[in-house]
Amino acid sequence: MDLALLRTFVTVHRAGSFTRAAALLGLSQPAVTSQIRALERQLGRPLFLRCARGVTPTTIGDELAHKVAPHLDALTEITQAGQDRDSVTRTLHLAGPPEFLAERALPALTPLIAQGLSIRTVFGPAEELLTGLADGHHDLAVTTTRPRGGLLSATPLCDEEHVLIAAPHWAAELGGSTVLQAGGVRVLDPVPLVEVHESLPLIARYWSAVFDAKPAASAAVIAADLRAVLSCVTAGAGLAVLPRYLCADALDSGDVVALLDPPVPPLRTYFLAVRTGTLGLPHIARAHEWLLRTAVDW
Repeated sequence: MDLALLRTFVTVHRAGSFTRAAALLGLSQPAVTSQIRALERQLGRPLFLRCARGVTPTTIGDELAHKVAPHLDALTEITQAGQDRDSVTRTLHLAGPPEFLAERALPALTPLIAQGLSIRTVFGPAEELLTGLADGHHDLAVTTTRPRGGLLSATPLCDEEHVLIAAPHWAAELGGSTVLQAGGVRVLDPVPLVEVHESLPLIARYWSAVFDAKPAASAAVIAADLRAVLSCVTAGAGLAVLPRYLCADALDSGDVVALLDPPVPPLRTYFLAVRTGTLGLPHIARAHEWLLRTAVDW
């Protein structure tokens, strides 16, 4: 059986679409369709059911994918390992939130640059980055959304603790954490909110987890970068909810203070996502392993 046909089959199975598989393989959609039909003729069984949004594997298709995919991935790893040794550099296309990449991921990957790795980054929201990863535009994506389906796989990278912060003068006006714990969320009503989006994603999650409530007001300041949110809070613009790693220095210096210390602080998990099968590429595998190893200390 032709390995090229099996490779196309596995790509379609993971992508769930002839169109997306064609883009990943660098083929035209008619070529992918022709190869799948040829494989179906060889087997005498249908491998996919066509539907409005792509294809769904038959039970025969699922069985075949389960049997052949690991072996194709192993062959890819062997062949790509040889190519990697002959290449001076390999470029890693990394996607994720700008703050996390800037503060965590990129510094962690710096040692690999001396080994010949080049890095290109793209920032954006989780769903957009996962779509780009599935379409082959990125090699790795750091995201707070776990991808679904067989095309992408994800490994938990780290958890970030969320902290409710404000400038010291706001904490003094509110009367400290004891007053806040006694009076509840309404004690915070006089303080303007600073967030990254109009939907108040971080504040709403914190309010739900800690106060079992929803924010009562809209944001006074919207800044699309969490580092800008921290700058606004430090300057006294209001309160915000930020990941501890991002505001730890400001907390240590006293530029901002934590308004509350809940027994169980809200957490958010970051995932390291990759297209299934691409960890056979050595430069992606090295970066993936390095990030997971480094994240143990985050």
